[in-house]
Amino acid sequence: MSWNRNWKKGIIGVMAVSMLAACSSNNTTTGSSAGAEADYNDLTLAQIEEKAKEEGKINSVGMPDTWANWVETWEELGTKYSLQHSDTDMSSAEELAKFAAEKEDATADIGDVGIAFGPIAEEQDLTLSYKTSYWDDIPEWAKDDDGDWIVGYTGTMAFITDKNNVKKAPTSWEDLKNGDYKVSIGDALTANQAQFAILAAAYAFGGDEKNIQPGIDFFAELAKQGRLSGDPSVANLEKGEIDVALIWDFNALGYREQIDAARFDVTIPEEASVTSGYATIINKYSKNPHAAMLTREYILSDEGQENLAKGYARPIRENVELPEEVQSLLLPDDMYKNAQPVSDQKVWEETTKKIPQMWQEQVLIHVK
Repeated sequence: MSWNRNWKKGIIGVMAVSMLAACSSNNTTTGSSAGAEADYNDLTLAQIEEKAKEEGKINSVGMPDTWANWVETWEELGTKYSLQHSDTDMSSAEELAKFAAEKEDATADIGDVGIAFGPIAEEQDLTLSYKTSYWDDIPEWAKDDDGDWIVGYTGTMAFITDKNNVKKAPTSWEDLKNGDYKVSIGDALTANQAQFAILAAAYAFGGDEKNIQPGIDFFAELAKQGRLSGDPSVANLEKGEIDVALIWDFNALGYREQIDAARFDVTIPEEASVTSGYATIINKYSKNPHAAMLTREYILSDEGQENLAKGYARPIRENVELPEEVQSLLLPDDMYKNAQPVSDQKVWEETTKKIPQMWQEQVLIHVK
């Protein structure tokens, strides 16, 4: 499945989200927009399926057909459960703002957000908790204790190299440091993907989410050399304007397939990289809460996880056995041996607030 969509969901927008009006204290058992209380985790899957069919529709935000091959999941939910689907594409911050603004007049049932936005959505009392029957298969770092948000697929920071521009594609941060080609990570002032690229570099050079200075220093040096430039969009890659870009592995693989598979090399840097994820959040005020729960259930099922893999996104459930032809779409597992998730999400949330100023004062000042 080609990814013909520029990176949009990565807009961090944490400051914008923090300005949302505070709701009442979080009640993880609050139900639909009617205000009825129900513990949805007590329902059997059969009951959820029956009620979802009665609702008959599922309205998503930030989950368009072309993103992570959502199209097959929506088609299968329609075929199996007669759910009619519509999506409004928007960034993670915009999704939360929509949930908060509409409240009881909700037009959206479920959204897909960067993992940093899951806790924010819960804090803003915008989420309906539902763990699904696959709860035990989800790593601890990838889910909220009550099921207010659950990661469905992961992304790991990768290098994508245009072999028309670079004779020897870099496979490590040292290669990148010692090269003479230009490097693109995009706008670290606003883009989640770019900020994770900084964190990945920090990991490689001795830092972590508490100390991203080594990552800032790395990119500052590239800027001083005149090697930091460009937006790592599929359009710029196709035009040959990017030598090496640092983007999520699923974006890199999707872009490569979309443009020319033989022209680009994609790899996970050898020394270290960072793995993050995208999580579903169910709108607390959803008009179709059972359809939303069934959608999350299906996303985490073997079929749903396979659909995501067809869109180059690595399934969050490690015990899913993918058909050989689907597994071949992904990078080899051994490339990920030194990739790690953020160990303290709250610390990382605070760090991301500091990145814009650090980037402006220490990196952009050197861009030629």
